[in-house]
This record gives sequence, C-alpha cells and structure tokens, in this order.
Amino acid sequence: MTTTGTAADTAATLLHYPRTSVGALPTAMAAAYGDRAAIVDGERTTTYRELDERSGAVAAALHEKGVGRGSVVLLHLGNSAEFAVVYYGALRAGATVTLTNPLQPVPGLRSQIAETGARVAFSENEGYGRVLDAADGTDLAVVVVGAEAAERGAVTLAEFTAGAGASPPLAIEPDDVAHLAYTGGTTGASKGVRVLHRNVIANVTQMIAWRAGHAVVEDAEGIVHLEPRDDAGVRGVDPGAAATVVVSPLFHAHALINMSFLLLCGATQVLAGRFDPGRMLELVERHRATYITGSPAMWHALATHPDVRTRDLSSVRVVSSGAAPIDRVTLEALAAAFPGGSVVEGYGLTEATCLVASAPLTADGEYRIGSVGLPTFDTEIEIREVGGSGPALGPGERGGLWVRGPQVTDGYLGHPEITAHQYVDGWLDTGDVAYKDEDGYVYICDRAKDMLIYKGYNVYPRELEEILVTHPDVSEAAVVGREVGAVGQEPVAFVVPAAGRAIDEDKLMAFVAEQVVPYKKVRDVIVVPSLPVSAAGKIQKVELRRRVS
Repeated sequence: MTTTGTAADTAATLLHYPRTSVGALPTAMAAAYGDRAAIVDGERTTTYRELDERSGAVAAALHEKGVGRGSVVLLHLGNSAEFAVVYYGALRAGATVTLTNPLQPVPGLRSQIAETGARVAFSENEGYGRVLDAADGTDLAVVVVGAEAAERGAVTLAEFTAGAGASPPLAIEPDDVAHLAYTGGTTGASKGVRVLHRNVIANVTQMIAWRAGHAVVEDAEGIVHLEPRDDAGVRGVDPGAAATVVVSPLFHAHALINMSFLLLCGATQVLAGRFDPGRMLELVERHRATYITGSPAMWHALATHPDVRTRDLSSVRVVSSGAAPIDRVTLEALAAAFPGGSVVEGYGLTEATCLVASAPLTADGEYRIGSVGLPTFDTEIEIREVGGSGPALGPGERGGLWVRGPQVTDGYLGHPEITAHQYVDGWLDTGDVAYKDEDGYVYICDRAKDMLIYKGYNVYPRELEEILVTHPDVSEAAVVGREVGAVGQEPVAFVVPAAGRAIDEDKLMAFVAEQVVPYKKVRDVIVVPSLPVSAAGKIQKVELRRRVS
C-alpha cells in the first residue's frame, strides 16, 4: 500500500502512483515497445521509438527557445501523429499545454491565448492563419505548422526542430501543471482547468489497472513499465497486443487521457479522421481493433449502419462509451453489433482529469443497464443534496454527485471564487445529478443545470429521452425546458426521425404520457433532421434552449 500525495494524503490506497511526469512516458513506451506501431495516420505509421525521438526533438527545440517550466504551449491541432509528437514534446520540455479545437473562431482563440499566456503555438496547415490573427496583442511569438512551407512568419515543424540537440533533462515536478484544459465545466462559462502531472499519471494508472489489469511501476532508473496485478482478472486490454480506432478529438479530455492510457499499454492508435461510420467499421476490421471508445451520438450512427452486418468485428473486446449518457436502445444495438465485446458505459469529466467510474471488466463484474458502473480505484463518490454540501444521501436517493480521488484536478485558472465553490476539502462538486444503488453502482440522472422544475416537481430530461428513443419512429431525442411563467419549465422534446419514418407529434407525446406521471409529460415535440453536437459528441442543449426561448 502507498499514498497518493494528493488531498487524501493520509488515506491508504489500492494502487501505487509513480512520482513521474507525462513527459517521461515516451521514453518508457519506446523501451517497452520499440518498433511496434504506435500511431497509424492514414498511410503513415509512427513507431514507439520514432514517437520518442520526434517528441524529444520538439522538446529540445522548445528548450532552445527558452520554453520550459512556467511556459504555455498552445496545441491548435486535430487528430494526427503530429498531435502526439507535439503534445509529449511540449510536456518533455517542462511546458504546460493548452488545447483548443482547430475550428475555434479567432475571438475565442485570442481569449485563450491571452488568458494562458501561451508563447508558442503548433497549428494545422489549414488553420494557422487564425492563430496568427489571434496572436495580435498577445505574448504568442512563434507559430509552428506541419506544412512543407509556411507563410506570414510561421515556421514549419521540420524547420523548428532542425538541428535541435538532445532532449532537455526532465526537471518536472508532479505538482506542475500539465494541461490547461478548457471546458464549460460545472458552471457553463469556458474556463481553463489546471490538470497537474500527478493527476494525469494517477488517472492513467487507474485506467491501466481497471481496463488492463496491470500496475504501473518504476525500475531502478525511474522508468515506468507495466506489471500484471495478481488480483486483477481483467479481460480488457492486452498490453503489447491491442489496437484502437480513434475518432474522438484528442483536444478533448476523454480522448487525450485515453491516448496515454492505451499507448502506455502498447496499443496501436489508428486515427480515423472525420467520423464516418462505414469507414470506422472498415478500420476496425482491417486493424483488428480490440478496444474502441466514443460518444453516444457516434455509437448510435455506428450500430445502425448497414455495414455492421457484413464486417468482421470479432476482434473487439471492449466498446467504451463516454462524454454523455447513452440510451438503452443504443446500448442494445451495440451489444448486437459487437457480440464478442463488452459494452461499458463510463463517467468522467475534465475537472477529474477524465475517468471517475465505469463498469468493471472482470469475469465476475456485473454490468447494470443504466449505470455508469463503480468508482475506479481510490475514488470516492458521495451523493449530496443538490446545491448543498451536507451529509451523503442513502442508496436510491438522487442528489449532487461529489468526487474525491488522486485524479481530481487543481481548480480553474484565474477563477479562485469558482474553484473554492466547486472544490471543497478535497472533494469536487461535479454538477451532475445521480444516485447509487445498494452495491455502490452509480446512475447519472442528469446535469444539475439540465434538471427542470415544473409545478414544484423535479423533471429529469434523460428519463424522458430514454422513453422517446424506444418509439420506433424516433432515432435520437433531446429534452430541454421552456419557461412557462409561475409554473416553471415545461419539457420540450427535439426528436430526429428514424430512417424511412415520419413522426406524429401528438401520438409521440401520448406515448410518453402513458409511461410517466402527469407532471413529467412532454408538452411539445419539435422534429429536426439532426441534433446539434459538440466536437466531443455532447448534445448542445444550450442551442436547443435558445430555439425554445
């Protein structure tokens, strides 16, 4: 037994958490997996050894530019081999990375650059003009692109790393900030979450134990490697023999932390580019993918694609869903599409680095429909009254979900008051409404901000969405509240028709009304061709609320 060195300093833990940095991982991975394919990006393959060498060159080049501890590097990159090279390279230099959607408009990009004080940016060939425009009036001095030739003062990645010396010696402390990860967070406004190196290492360590049944340990030189856990019995990722197809954006916490988890397990990352269900199924078959992650919107499109019936998907052992709750209909479709795999729903958030809870992948682990599973190793979950910090509620009682563990981050950049409100005595108020059953399995009811109050009663949109998608005419559904004066908010459903179907709004409302108490009835149905989703696969309910306001 050891201790985490976090808020729960005096608490015994189940896992050992190495006192290392994320920047140390490429060297460890190269030592373990050498010339095995780390990243497949189209026709290009990057081995683990090449990832170590290339990220080391980026670190050396940054070091020569005076970028190190205390500096911030902006990653304005989509999914590519260069993303991994630059991400690990910046962290090896001791810098903090701040990640952004490459489609971010100039005003938001400028605000992030200014708030973080980023000095160097790595961008894509097509989008670096926006970075240059956003750099005006900020401390950003260098823009690096992957193109063969760059304009307007930017430099290419080849030029930037040309002649770079040896990687700088690692002088990174566990409490140094690894990421400034921007998120809407639990209060809505975009904020930078201070994710420490020890938070990332802890969450990756938890994932490897939870999903691969291995421990992360150090050798005499401090290089980490994996060793089987005697008590694991996990049937998920087989270190050194796994592959995954990556669709979710790497600038989002879910895909980013999974990248380090899977690479440290020696899993080949096959980058799929823009999501296309037919192409993803083809890549799963061609590369014999064993572990795939994604969001509910993606899984729905994948599980209902006609190619599911013709592709050989027998290699898949784990289908993991995150970013948002998944409906039961999609879960059942996934189980049919991947009969040899375990479909597991998980729960996490950027403020807790990534993973908080998920279904266990042990032979005796029980998957419970509607549950996001059990808290992962060394993670505590309490359900408290919404908006309060009183004593924990009992099994079956709905309330605010609070989390404590080594993956809970350091708060928000430049927002001490919000940090003090959300992070209390080592606990994080997630802003989600949930309950636990008698065995500790967690069930997410909704976001606290999505919950409606109608005539004094709490109405949970997810419950109504679960019912709506069971109707044969409905493919997808999202429920939001519409203000109706003194009685509060009434539920309004946005629905997408199933292929070849037409929706009768009145009949659909009656279908829901038959299954809920009167105050929960859907009061209006709006048929739309698609639901607005973010790059991370979350339905953008802010946009839907705007349409009914």
